[in-house]
Amino acid sequence: MATYLQSGLTGTAATASSSRLLRPRPRRLLLLVAACHASSSTGGRRSACLSVGLAAAAATIFQHHPARAADDEPANNGWWLTEFPLPVPKIVNKELNNGETGSRTFVRNGIYIADIGPSYAAHAYRLRSTAFDLLALEDLLGNNADRANYVTKYLRLKSTFMYFDFDKLISAAADDQRPPLLDLATRLFDSFERLQKACGTKDDAQIGSSYADTKIILQEVMAKMA
Repeated sequence: MATYLQSGLTGTAATASSSRLLRPRPRRLLLLVAACHASSSTGGRRSACLSVGLAAAAATIFQHHPARAADDEPANNGWWLTEFPLPVPKIVNKELNNGETGSRTFVRNGIYIADIGPSYAAHAYRLRSTAFDLLALEDLLGNNADRANYVTKYLRLKSTFMYFDFDKLISAAADDQRPPLLDLATRLFDSFERLQKACGTKDDAQIGSSYADTKIILQEVMAKMA
C-alpha cells in the first residue's frame, strides 16, 4: 500500500498522521446508527435510518482512501483486460482466411485470449490442448436442439482460439516450416466451417460426415504439435 505524507510532516509523525487518517471511526458510526434506530417507531423509518447510517459508514471508511491512479494497472497485463470495449485482435497471416470470403465465419469477437507470448512451443501446446477438447465433441453430436446449440457455440469458441494460435505459431516458425503449417491450418478451418454449417441443418448424417473429416485433421494437429 502506498504511503501518503502530509506537507510539513516527516518521519514517524507523518506515518502516525497517515495512520490516523486511514483509520475509520467506529464509535461515531455506531452512535449515529443507534440514535437513529432508537428514534424510529415504524419499520419504514427504521429502514430509511439504517440506510443513512450505512451510507455514512461507507463514506467515513473510504473518504481517506484515495482512488488508485488510472495508470497503476496496465490495460492489458497478459491475463485479463481492464479496458472496455474489448479490443479485436488482428492476424498477420491472411492466408488463414477463407479464400472466397476473406474471413472465417466461426471467429468470435468480444472474447479474451490470455497472452502467452510469441513462443512457438507455447502456442503449439495450446493448439494441442484445444484440439483435444474438440475431439470430445463427438459424444454430443446429433439432432438435439439443446445439444446442437451448445456444440455450435463451443465449436466457435475453440475454433477462434486455434485461429489466433495458428497465426502466432506460423509467425514464430522457421521459413521452411510455414507452408505445411499453413496448409494444415487452412484444411482445419475449412472443415470447421463445413461442420458449423452442418450443425445448422440438424441432419445427423451430414453432421456425422463433417465431424469425421474434422476429427482426422484434429488428430493430425495433435500429432504435429506433440
